[in-house]
Amino acid sequence: MLEVKTVDKPDERRDFPRGHLEAVHLSGLDFAVATFEPGWRWSQSVAPIAGTESCMVHHNGFVVRGRMRLRMDDGGEAEVGPGDVFVCTPGHDAWVVGDEQVVVHDFAGGMAQTYAKSPGP
Repeated sequence: MLEVKTVDKPDERRDFPRGHLEAVHLSGLDFAVATFEPGWRWSQSVAPIAGTESCMVHHNGFVVRGRMRLRMDDGGEAEVGPGDVFVCTPGHDAWVVGDEQVVVHDFAGGMAQTYAKSPGP
């Protein structure tokens, strides 16, 4: 099996306050390019959509541009920037650091499947 898609023509785009993600869905992989504007914070921009107090999505990320701070519910904290690869398990908040747009490539699949989607009825 061979499957190829381009992020220039995403399968879906999801907008949320101060950001958006574009996702391509392949067999066994959902890939998302997430863009966060200065002032974006998960607990303010996405929590009202997700209906949870913290982000419950697992991320395998690669930071292309900008800086982001991640804080786990247990208090662990880290800052990521261009060239950083990170794994972040469910139960966290995140926000843009500074006045530069943040672009993250997410390979986990969880982001493309459920991020910034209402849980529904």
